Amino acid sequence: MFILQQIWDFYATVFHTALSIENILLLFGSVILGITFGALPGLTATLGVGLLTTLTYGFSTNAAMITLLGMYVGAVYGGSYGSICVNIPGTAAAAATAMDGYPLACKGEAGRALGLTTTASFIGTMVGMFFLALFAPLIAKLALQFTSFEFFFLAFFGIMISGGLTGQDLVYKGWIAGLIGLFLSTIGRDHLQFFPRFTFGLSELDGGLEVVPVLIGAFGIPQIIQVIRDQLSVGEAKKFQRVLPEFGIILRRIKTIIRSALIGVGIGAVPGIGEDIAAWVSYGTAKKASKHPEMFGKGAYEGVIASETANNACIGGAIIPLLTLGIPGSPPAVMLLGALMIHNVTPGPMISIENPHFIMEMTAILCLASFATFISGLLLAKQVVKVLRIPPPVFMPIVLVLCVIGSYSLGTKVFNLYLMVPIGILAYYMQSMGYPIAPLVIGVILGPMADENLRRALMVSQGSFLPFFTRPVALILFIIIVWMFISQTPFYKRFAGELRGKRFKGKMANPPTE
Repeated sequence: MFILQQIWDFYATVFHTALSIENILLLFGSVILGITFGALPGLTATLGVGLLTTLTYGFSTNAAMITLLGMYVGAVYGGSYGSICVNIPGTAAAAATAMDGYPLACKGEAGRALGLTTTASFIGTMVGMFFLALFAPLIAKLALQFTSFEFFFLAFFGIMISGGLTGQDLVYKGWIAGLIGLFLSTIGRDHLQFFPRFTFGLSELDGGLEVVPVLIGAFGIPQIIQVIRDQLSVGEAKKFQRVLPEFGIILRRIKTIIRSALIGVGIGAVPGIGEDIAAWVSYGTAKKASKHPEMFGKGAYEGVIASETANNACIGGAIIPLLTLGIPGSPPAVMLLGALMIHNVTPGPMISIENPHFIMEMTAILCLASFATFISGLLLAKQVVKVLRIPPPVFMPIVLVLCVIGSYSLGTKVFNLYLMVPIGILAYYMQSMGYPIAPLVIGVILGPMADENLRRALMVSQGSFLPFFTRPVALILFIIIVWMFISQTPFYKRFAGELRGKRFKGKMANPPTE
């Protein structure tokens, strides 16, 4: 009965949204804008969703989600344009696509490659939507059993795992970035006793750090500085014929598609990783599983299909922990979390009670966004690719102006601009030293959740830490967090290396016999 009700809600929401001309115009407009953002090097899905978040401040919640999910899906797909046509990925999620997409374009198969990415992106997004509709309500019901003890560990776990999985060279750098964000979240009056912390006498900081200026500053300013500094430019876009879906090629590689979609959803559901890692993991898996791995990097269809299916399936996967636990699964999902807060929607276990139909509405919008992206990709690819000829440094001043307008528009506070700039500069230098930015932002967002629930739990237990270790779910989360720390210690790595060495020697000493 529950499943039938979910199916009915899904179709009712799809038809209700699709029958509105305003919603359709918003959807296709945001998708085309997202494709353009994704195609241009330096303009990412994260930045696009962040900028649109500020412009949807006066929208209804439904219209805002249509706009933002359209931008999200379109930008992740649009990154493949630059990868295939000029060998410069528009987004990090499309970097793996360039490995085989550009060689295909050099062979005169750019149209076919874009047709494959369009179809694979559509399938990947639909698979992610299916898992969102299937698992999000179940996870939300399970999370209703959580109390302050579990919520503290859950928030801390989200910060730690995002830092551990996004650190480029040392995991400690990701954790440090997350803890910096956790510290920034404590600025302002606490919500339990209303005591000012780290405000330095500034009344503007009493309410804490606004989410949108932090998001735009952390993701937008470093991107602008980097593009202007490197003077990034692109070559002539490769000519290609009409973009047509190659269903025959797709059907012959159905195993690759299913495997890549599951990888994308699984990686997307892990907080803080993102579409780029999903694409690379899927690409590497497809190469290992291929009967002709030597063709990868020379124009293999499997490489294009695997990366594009995974990075789009990651969208639905990333929204699952965002809606059910309040923990974003990717950097663009971080922006969505900020947008939901602006529109008075609180993600987490209570969402199924406070907004019973919201998860199904998001699923329906994601479904429509995938169709809009598929149609727009087939019809407008040739025109959108022409935008690649415009040098990115020309766009960056415009993006800077949009960042300023976006930060100021939230409450029309000049102080938000003073907040955006130093955070952007801090994020730029952290990024240049190899510190990931996503954990910092996730720390700012999840910090209040960790802070309030820790203090509330200690009030309930009268200062005792014992309930943290006697409640089963809290104890499991604590063990996982401790194991995360131990697994990165030099002693554990040395021990694991020695153990693998012994197993390898044992296999060499006793080779299998036929």
